[in-house]
Amino acid sequence: MKPKSKILIIAGSDSSGGAGIQADIKTVTSLGSYAMTAITAVTSQNTSGVFSVVPIKPKEIKKQILVTCKDIRPDALKIGMLHSSKVIDEVMAAVKNCKIKKIIIDPVMVAKGGHPLINNNAILKLKKIIKISSLVTPNIPEAEILSGMKINNTKDMIMAANKLLKLGAENILIKGGHMKGKKVNDVFLNKSEYKIFMNKKIRSKNTHGTGCSLSSAIATYFACGKKIKKSCELGIKYVNEAINNNVNYGKGHGPINHLVSFNLKRGFN
Repeated sequence: MKPKSKILIIAGSDSSGGAGIQADIKTVTSLGSYAMTAITAVTSQNTSGVFSVVPIKPKEIKKQILVTCKDIRPDALKIGMLHSSKVIDEVMAAVKNCKIKKIIIDPVMVAKGGHPLINNNAILKLKKIIKISSLVTPNIPEAEILSGMKINNTKDMIMAANKLLKLGAENILIKGGHMKGKKVNDVFLNKSEYKIFMNKKIRSKNTHGTGCSLSSAIATYFACGKKIKKSCELGIKYVNEAINNNVNYGKGHGPINHLVSFNLKRGFN
């Protein structure tokens, strides 16, 4: 089967395979597309936490992007962990050079166990790279940092999303998984419309890599020609099924089951 699209993933590596580049590759591949990577950092981590982060030199990250795009042009970019302001500068320069229009940014700031993955100076620069994005997919803690406001309910999520639009993004998807309750409300918003994706909260400790996987799924659907709102809907469905069918690996927050798409309609019909 020929891949439906080509996705370049710019993100950090997860040695345990549940999040980061590894989760991104699994997601893109399971949805029938071709994954390429530019690794921004190498982490030593497992389901219990992150034990070390070794950053890749910013110019090497830029070179990975440029060399890849020159040979195999991506249909979309997924940008994840960018751990320093220098990395963000080099990534922005490379992305502008490649002139890719479909860009999904997952503003990764904190690991599942609470380990910080980005420094304060980088957060300011991250707000600038948002301007070149098609979609930004923060969770509630990340949206609070980027918007500068506390989020306690769905109304707050909508208000925060509007603040993030002012940073320059075309579309915002704030993920509601951190909110307490029996339902998960994910808020999609742009200048002309908003949509709340409502789903039953899945009670599971095995949710490692959900944010990475969701943004990569959205990037894949978007690259294959789906509208951005529909891509969000399909990406959320994919991740929910992957959580429901998790494999229960590890002693901590285990990974989701990225192969679940082989047992589902992928959403391209």
